[in-house]
Amino acid sequence: MPGSTILVADDDRAIRTVLGQALGRLGHEVRTTGNAATLWRWVESGDGDLVITDVIMPDENGLDLIPRIRRLRPELRVIVMSAQNTLMTAVKATERGAFEYLPKPFDLKVLVGVVERALSTPAAAAASPVEPGDEADADQLPLIGRSPAMQEIYRVLARLMGTDLTVMITGESGTGKELVARALHDYGKRRAGPFVAINMAAIPRELIESELFGHEKGAFTGATTRSSGRFEQAQGGSLFLDEIGDMPLEAQTRLLRVLQEGEYTTVGGRAAIKADVRIIAATHRDLRTLIRQGQFREDLFYRLNVVPIRLPPLRERTEDIPALVRHFLAQAAQQGLPAKSIDAAALERLKHYRWPGNIRELENLVRRLAALYSQEVIGVDVIETELADHPPATPEPVEPASDGLGPAVERHLKDYFAAHKDGMPSSGLYDRVLREIERPLIALSLSATRGNQIKAAELLGLNRNTLRKKIRELDIQVVRGMK
Repeated sequence: MPGSTILVADDDRAIRTVLGQALGRLGHEVRTTGNAATLWRWVESGDGDLVITDVIMPDENGLDLIPRIRRLRPELRVIVMSAQNTLMTAVKATERGAFEYLPKPFDLKVLVGVVERALSTPAAAAASPVEPGDEADADQLPLIGRSPAMQEIYRVLARLMGTDLTVMITGESGTGKELVARALHDYGKRRAGPFVAINMAAIPRELIESELFGHEKGAFTGATTRSSGRFEQAQGGSLFLDEIGDMPLEAQTRLLRVLQEGEYTTVGGRAAIKADVRIIAATHRDLRTLIRQGQFREDLFYRLNVVPIRLPPLRERTEDIPALVRHFLAQAAQQGLPAKSIDAAALERLKHYRWPGNIRELENLVRRLAALYSQEVIGVDVIETELADHPPATPEPVEPASDGLGPAVERHLKDYFAAHKDGMPSSGLYDRVLREIERPLIALSLSATRGNQIKAAELLGLNRNTLRKKIRELDIQVVRGMK
């Protein structure tokens, strides 16, 4: 609402000036300071309708102010800005009661939008702030990276920490899906409970139900004693269902019943057992394609896909490679391998590699460098040798047909018709085929424009409102790049 008083604390004069001018043009009174003491004096005197504060200031950490502000003036909302763009910063800001966390450098339009939302949204009952020391250890960094894509993931994860919402994590193999699942557990409300993981692709199909739900003595041949399943082992904590796309249909039906009714029975058992677990699922497969192929239940998908999180492949966040390399080198040294560093030219070469194995491949390379090479500083010649000796284990890309997209689509449709014995798929084929083409086209356009919907609309030749509608209809996740 125009005419509000906004208190800004940041030790960077340029940021104070920019925010003062931008918010002043919107009709707000803006008071700026470069230290936490002045900000606190204003808050104590009852000034201000909104606070925007940096984290690192010369006299006090801005995060330490938030619980004090919440106790004194619970209705006063606080927006946190920080150049310490880590998951822990986002988590600590959220846990201590910040209205929103924005990484630096921020998009001014995004910040203005957050300010307008903070001033216009009715104040809810204030939650009790978390005291310093109650939040997760800032020295532990379960996720590494300051790229725009990772910043958006940090913000989503921070918002989820205090909830029990079911989460679906998607991404290519090696992108760190289990790390995200562990972060949701380790820094969430169920952190005191167990974290139990099960990989659907690694268990024989006939044993999955027993592994998940447990079995009674005599339930099947070889069941000589009662055995607890992963749901029972995860009671009070989190259950991570990795590679959910490989779950057999029979087990999918039982899992759906658990999600719907909140209870299950062991294999061979009759008594219902309450399931007190948070479900986090992950897959590298396209579940929508599996649904169309009849290999995955659509109703289960919507039960699991309450909060979707897409992890970007490493090739989409190459600016994070130097930080990841330093992290893996430090880990290797802690585990007894020789301490190493990598020079700038070598890091630059790593940023231009495609990384088909993603972060897992990078970690393996770094460990190899630490173990096998005698030089303390790894140069680009070593990197070139390693990348040449360990080529990506993926097939060569297929060249597109010279006759255009039409014949390729025709070949695909012929295969689709041939898959049905009577040559006649179910009705609604026209819309289904359009959606199959439309979804990847829009998703790739958004990826190419780093989530900028205006540029993507121009690229596609669509009206921006039409693009937004299609994004909603096709359930496309947009990861916005920060300017």
